[in-house]
Amino acid sequence: MPRRSKVEKREILPDQRYNSRTVTMFVNKIMERGKKSTAERIMYDALARVETQTHKNPMDTFEVAMRNATPTIEVKPRRVGGATYQVPVDIRAERRTALAIRWLLRSARSRGGRSMADRLAAEIMDAAGGQGATIKRKEDTHRMAEANRAFIHYRW
Repeated sequence: MPRRSKVEKREILPDQRYNSRTVTMFVNKIMERGKKSTAERIMYDALARVETQTHKNPMDTFEVAMRNATPTIEVKPRRVGGATYQVPVDIRAERRTALAIRWLLRSARSRGGRSMADRLAAEIMDAAGGQGATIKRKEDTHRMAEANRAFIHYRW
């Protein structure tokens, strides 16, 4: 990070099919070795599988999954007088979305067998239903913040 100048934020264009910036961010996070078309195919296949299995609009399911997976508070280490405390802090909106995307992808990649599109579709449906590894991760983060609420006065 530069000391003097402000980091210029790049504009994220919405994707072609669903006209959603979140889907574009998701595709960019799926992408490996610059293969964007492969990442798009995985994402669109996953959303198509969500539609065939739930018989609902896939974007609605995806948005519910993102909302369920998005954390609101996290803990950050803060060093005070030789001791390190885990201090609960609120999360900026951009970081919330980034964490939700990262957690959904990590959970989908850790699922066994099948293609990536199948695993991603299953993880999206689980998150939309309020279960799965991503939701567990969010709940663990919130539980940790709640347990360390006594140190909230060390917030900066």
